[in-house]
Amino acid sequence: MAVYIALLRAVNVGGTGKLPMAELKAMCEEVGFEEVRTYIASGNVVFRSRKSATQLKTTLEKRLALYAGKPVGVAVRTAAEMAEVGNANPFPHMPGNRTVAIFLDEPPPADTLKTVTHQNSEQIRLGKREVYVYYGDGMADSKLKIGAAKNGTARNMNTVLKLAEMAAAY
Repeated sequence: MAVYIALLRAVNVGGTGKLPMAELKAMCEEVGFEEVRTYIASGNVVFRSRKSATQLKTTLEKRLALYAGKPVGVAVRTAAEMAEVGNANPFPHMPGNRTVAIFLDEPPPADTLKTVTHQNSEQIRLGKREVYVYYGDGMADSKLKIGAAKNGTARNMNTVLKLAEMAAAY
């Protein structure tokens, strides 16, 4: 049985998409996920399942849509993939709270960097199915727009590493 991490998009961020983690855990158990654990109130779930990542994504998105009354995007990674995201961080010496991985369903398009707008001091690198961003001046005042990442969900590197650690402990 594989270990997976599900990352919900736009949950408990900026006062929108409120979803108590206890309810998220219960929903995951209801749809058959096993040994479910959540991490911080931003839609991070670590669990076991025999299903494929695609099946898990579809199942969880359907259940969340029933709860929220609208689509809720979900990115799913295996434990190994999450560890790889942490290891592939192109900004390893920068603060983890200012470096994010934006998780996508597909590899970022080749022209991703050419279509970025409002970039100031931010540094951007492409990963396998992620876009990495280092926000040197912090995220709060950044106006950065990455069109290819608009349907992705971001996690800072501290969270990525913690989720990888939690998944490795199964």
